[in-house]
Amino acid sequence: MSQISHDRLLIIDFGSQVTQLIARRLRELNVYCEIHPYQKVTDAFLKEMAPRAIIFSGGPDSVMREGSPRPPRAAYDLGVPILGICYGQQVMMQDLGGRVEAGEHATAEFGRAYVTSTGVSSGFVDGWFAGDSREQVWMSHGDHVSEIAPGFEVLGTSPGAPFAITADRTRNFYAVQFHPEVHHTPNGARLYENFVRQAGFKGDWTMGAYREEAIAKIRAQVGDKRVICGLSGGVDSSVAAVLIHEAIGDQLTCVFVDHGLLRQGEAEEVVAMFRDNYNIPLIHADEAELFLGELEGVSDPETKRKTIGRLFIDVFQKYAGQIEGAEFLAQGTLYPDVIESVSFSGGPSVTIKSHHNVGGLPEKMGLKLVEPLRELFKDEVRALGRELGLPQSFIGRHPFPGPGLAIRCPGEITREKLDILRKADAVYIDQIRKHGLYDEIWQAFVAILPVRTVGVMGDGRTYDFACALRAVTSVDGMTADYYPFTHDFLGETATRIINEVKGINRVTYDITSKPPGTIEWE
Repeated sequence: MSQISHDRLLIIDFGSQVTQLIARRLRELNVYCEIHPYQKVTDAFLKEMAPRAIIFSGGPDSVMREGSPRPPRAAYDLGVPILGICYGQQVMMQDLGGRVEAGEHATAEFGRAYVTSTGVSSGFVDGWFAGDSREQVWMSHGDHVSEIAPGFEVLGTSPGAPFAITADRTRNFYAVQFHPEVHHTPNGARLYENFVRQAGFKGDWTMGAYREEAIAKIRAQVGDKRVICGLSGGVDSSVAAVLIHEAIGDQLTCVFVDHGLLRQGEAEEVVAMFRDNYNIPLIHADEAELFLGELEGVSDPETKRKTIGRLFIDVFQKYAGQIEGAEFLAQGTLYPDVIESVSFSGGPSVTIKSHHNVGGLPEKMGLKLVEPLRELFKDEVRALGRELGLPQSFIGRHPFPGPGLAIRCPGEITREKLDILRKADAVYIDQIRKHGLYDEIWQAFVAILPVRTVGVMGDGRTYDFACALRAVTSVDGMTADYYPFTHDFLGETATRIINEVKGINRVTYDITSKPPGTIEWE
């Protein structure tokens, strides 16, 4: 299926942290969409793309600020349905003759709110307002619409947003003050379903279509040049490698950087899978001494990430020089990596953490980036992996961070601590598999803590490390909750770790959700 064989929906990104969740909701409806930052959406761009519908995302700016992000005026004249979300509603109202004011008189809303129907009928709110005629939504706005634009009607209100849902039914323009894309708006997906149905989408986009489009894009980007792909050992980079290999065949060489921070037996598994199963050229770069030498004595988590990132680049530069004609570096960067690192749009969103894969490569390398998974979530990558024929045993593996065990070893990294951590982690994962829980859990691992505790073993006292078990449930890694193990399981696992792993005498279980915590410890 080619890109032009199905309709496209354009999402204009104004810098929201959750813009990609809009795309997610649309993909669940088999609607093909593209996210583009507002700076790049020009009149010429709109004419060329010819979207069947447009969505304005949320964003952190204020429409009252001079120079704040705007869509091109031509968007309103295309004659296609438009949906504005939060900031997107405010910008639509102001552009079309309404008014927006700063959040005063209790009109700012953050968190859970309830929207009530006004009784105005519209296909956009089909399936809403049944029963008690109100819907729970998630608000995040300071400014508010104080006057709706001519031609619009109010379909729903909330205590802080008298124009929570508005519609110009003649032009098929819709705007909501809340975020239907987040799970805190339980029935929000229905609004997206109604919107795309009203826009006439057939729902013909699938992961098979994504695969074919990604292959076409890779071929167009790379041409006849060679690509090196950085393998980390995880699902993401592996799926990226197989996808790129399908696109360009022998033009791809994989570089597996063994940084000495992998799980037990993982390096051997990765090398065997790529060399034996896929016949993809693979360089096994055993650089453990380089990485561990540089990390020795380092305890700051950001310094760890940046050191690993810098060394990754150095290693790639080293091996790229050995591959004649290599002009591209491929990475398995996913959307959560991007959104928690920089604004997807390059606009005014907030950095949460740095990531060794994000931010581009220094010009000195002379390599351009190929990141075919950059707009996918983890579960979508797994679906793509199945589409590509990767074994379920590999696709189903828990996520593993690029910096590896370095960020599961808070405080100073030593070879001794890493060896202890590997053994403890192997016991923990073995326990999870034995109890049939592996596929119920999004991610599970052990963190070795930078403290020693007193213990009693037999007639002697010990002074060894404490560790924390971590296991979470999640859909896409953006939010997560801890897995509710039974006390019997935790007790049994703690006993095994203490008995089988020399160097640990105390086991704890981390029950922090994300937010406020992160999934990893650093």
